[in-house]
Amino acid sequence: MNILWGLICGFVFGLGLVISGMADPAKVLNFLDIAGTWDPSLIFVMGGAMVTTFVGYRLVWKRGTPLLSHAFHLPTASDIDARLVGGAALFGLGWGIGGFCPGPAWAALPLLAPGTLVFLPAMLAGLWLGGSMKGGVGRRTAMPAASGR
Repeated sequence: MNILWGLICGFVFGLGLVISGMADPAKVLNFLDIAGTWDPSLIFVMGGAMVTTFVGYRLVWKRGTPLLSHAFHLPTASDIDARLVGGAALFGLGWGIGGFCPGPAWAALPLLAPGTLVFLPAMLAGLWLGGSMKGGVGRRTAMPAASGR
């Protein structure tokens, strides 16, 4: 049943990315080009996402446990190290060059947006390379119910 809910949530998220224009690399690149053909319309997308996330987290934390799990699974690492800074820089470079970040790239795949068929394999190769490096991906732990957040 959790897989079905994951599929539904992923579909709704992807649909939102397509409708908002985040799956169009030209629109994203125009948003990032503040000295040229700047398109500020994605500010409204980000603002709506921040408000939804802010309200959503407040409602979810009041529950104590998630609907479909026994505990929240949150990252425990809080240190800023070279891997984090380097990964963030690579993410930003990829976003600025390709006009995609991972979610919109997957959402644009069925649309065959220009560059998608190059960006996705490169992203997957980067994920594999990053996961195979010493230390793996981040540390996560289950958060006990009623944590007071």
